[in-house]
Amino acid sequence: MEVLHRRVAGLDVHSRQVTACVRIQEGSRIEHEVRQFATTTRGLLVLRDWLSERGITHVAMESTGVYWKPVWHVLEDGFELVLGNAAEIRNVPGRKTDVNDATWIADLMAHGLIRASFVPPTPIQELRDLTRTRKQLVREIVQHTQRIQKTLEDANLKLTGVVSDVLGASGRAMLEAIVAGEMDPERLATLARGRVRDKREELIEALRGRVREHHRFMLRLHLRQIDALRAGVAELEARIGEQLEPFRSAFEQLVTIPGVGSRVAAVLLAEVGPDLSRFPSARHLLAWARLSPRNDETAGKRRSTRTLPGANWLKPVLVQAAWVAVRQRDTYLAAQYHRIRARRGAKKAIVAVAASILTAVYHMLTTNTSYRDLGPDHFDRRQRIRLINHHIHRLEQLGLRVAVRPAA
Repeated sequence: MEVLHRRVAGLDVHSRQVTACVRIQEGSRIEHEVRQFATTTRGLLVLRDWLSERGITHVAMESTGVYWKPVWHVLEDGFELVLGNAAEIRNVPGRKTDVNDATWIADLMAHGLIRASFVPPTPIQELRDLTRTRKQLVREIVQHTQRIQKTLEDANLKLTGVVSDVLGASGRAMLEAIVAGEMDPERLATLARGRVRDKREELIEALRGRVREHHRFMLRLHLRQIDALRAGVAELEARIGEQLEPFRSAFEQLVTIPGVGSRVAAVLLAEVGPDLSRFPSARHLLAWARLSPRNDETAGKRRSTRTLPGANWLKPVLVQAAWVAVRQRDTYLAAQYHRIRARRGAKKAIVAVAASILTAVYHMLTTNTSYRDLGPDHFDRRQRIRLINHHIHRLEQLGLRVAVRPAA
């Protein structure tokens, strides 16, 4: 097998130590040397100096949790680094040791058999941490809201059946009053605002419950947690805005896509970055984002075309953006959705729209252009003859004879 790199190193990274195997080939002679280093900053600097002394040019490691990140940051300036998917470079069963793993990684790297994972530059990594943390905090807010609803049900307060948003202006005012000790349903109903006031009788009945001190304690606890989480989300929003300043032009381009708002645009830049030269084509980007059909064929039969699992931070956001986009009339994306849904169902149609959005992102960022909608009649224009024949056939099925003449 052809050797592409003659001086390589494979790293088996753990939380406390790194097992490094150096593979040096001189002619037909291959030399392996294995050493272990601590993952402290001093230990990683010693590792970097040792690799430099051995003349190493390429270093490969597995993407094990977050343990690879400090190793990457220390070595990224002096070596060509490759981060491999642990599932793709798994060693032969029965030979699982740290030394064997490091040697195996080095041998794969020497022959160019490790497919490099996408590792964005440091500013994009920081933006990615911010957007992912924001999503996690928003999820926790939802969880605490659900716990509040559970506590209300336990107290037999049917507020969720009358007020759509328990944490809205009306719901929050009533919850604060209940926590403060107010139990008169009529007084609680007077705290309603807006359209909720029209449901006064329903509110009074819904607020007749059996609230104990335990319920007040739980409601008070969850409300405080939600306030703290919302304050954290606000801080993250401000920080994300600062981190987006160097990429403002790309951000302004992305928000022109139907369904892509400021939050979705920030997530797109955080997950894929403004420089997409790493991906040779839009198809490669779609495959990386798990939005292209899988290739699963045996004995001439295609067993499945479902998308592969993965891209948990990017794919759901694109699907959400697709749902927003298809609700906008007179757009190409809406026309694409309705066209595919009629044949293959809503789920496949919305994934196709999400793939179209990401395809547009690829071409916009690589060519530095704004979004240009193809129009809702794009498919009609492209398949005009097929559409004419389809309608003629349908009319003939209804017992009509059709003579087609071009318009004057």
